[in-house]
Amino acid sequence: MKKIINTNNSPAPIGPYNQAVLKNNMLFISGQIALDPISMTLNNGSIIDETHQVMKNLKNILIEAKMDFKNVVKSSIFLSDMSYFNDVNEVYGSYLETGMEPARETIAVKTLPINVNVEISMIAVT
Repeated sequence: MKKIINTNNSPAPIGPYNQAVLKNNMLFISGQIALDPISMTLNNGSIIDETHQVMKNLKNILIEAKMDFKNVVKSSIFLSDMSYFNDVNEVYGSYLETGMEPARETIAVKTLPINVNVEISMIAVT
């Protein structure tokens, strides 16, 4: 049986999905964007601001599932422009313990929801 994971500390979904789904020992976190969970406004002053907000949203979902970034085994990063790669990579890496980084891909796409510049999804295991 699957368990739905949602927290008020991350933005409410903007479509027909949940923040995360826990199945057995695997947590599948939906793509997170730079929405502030309280105001539901974008924190997009810069790509660095956006990425920090995305990582905070992911962290809060992991906490709700009683996990942290050490549990993450796979990340998918979607960028509106590959020129953001270095800045996103630096912020993303600052949330991870050295040696515990998950597998990952980074993909440039034409458009992301509500025209954000970065979206990140994750898979974590206990």
